Amino acid sequence: MAGSKEIRNKIKSVQNTRKITKAMEMVAASKMKKAQDRMRASRPYMQRAMAIAMHTARANTEFHHPFLMPRESVKRIGALVVTTDKGLCGGLNTNVLRLMLAKHKEWQSAGHEVDYVAIGSKGMGFLARMGANVVSSATQLGDRAQLDKLVGPIKVMVDEFIAGKIDEIWLFYTSFINTMKQEPRGGRVVPVPAEFQVAPGTVLKPDVPDGTWDYIYEPDARELLNGLMRRYLESAVYQGVAENMASEQSARMVAMKAASDNAGDIIAELQLIYNKSRQAAITKELSEIVGGAAAV
Repeated sequence: MAGSKEIRNKIKSVQNTRKITKAMEMVAASKMKKAQDRMRASRPYMQRAMAIAMHTARANTEFHHPFLMPRESVKRIGALVVTTDKGLCGGLNTNVLRLMLAKHKEWQSAGHEVDYVAIGSKGMGFLARMGANVVSSATQLGDRAQLDKLVGPIKVMVDEFIAGKIDEIWLFYTSFINTMKQEPRGGRVVPVPAEFQVAPGTVLKPDVPDGTWDYIYEPDARELLNGLMRRYLESAVYQGVAENMASEQSARMVAMKAASDNAGDIIAELQLIYNKSRQAAITKELSEIVGGAAAV
């Protein structure tokens, strides 16, 4: 059995760790509400932008934007991977990266090449370790999703798609369901899909037939659709980042609470061991004193 001094040092070390995890839990709890409010506030805009893009894809227009037309053959794919910049948030990043890796292996088996855009330091590090082709990245985003930091990486994907270098754009992120549950998601965003799950229980799917109507564009279809499709992709990526940030704070609060509870259990066990060790030492001393007195 370890000595009393070693046990006291272990108890003190675990208590210090518990203070840190408790402080991180409180910080995450304070940030969680604001992150969730920002995420919920942007959902209607993203849903509306995607609904407009889906309806436009089904219309019979004279000008067909590249974002609306699936390519006949898919040879190269672009993927935006949204993760966190910091760790200590449970399996949040592991789950979405596992989903992305499974899709990556599926693409490789089909003979597709993949270009990646990493949003978040954890995803950037993972993609570098797996030897993926990372064409752009955005890290250190802070606690609030800011579109100006995302426009650059998004533009890289858009330019490659319009130039014909890639044939599809996919988005991987963690969707916020509630404080205790976050779900990794991945799906194609360009060309505009026929349906898309934008939120838990909310699947966007236009209930109109193809090619039965057209729109009147002002000033013209090309200029309007070029702006509309870029806003659509930007809103989809922004929403993915906002969902990921809300999920991050919730997952970190839960993980740090579990760590604090586990530290409390360890302290209780160590305290019991310390008491037993101390009692054994006292009993030994008393036995020596009694033995010495009997010998005298």
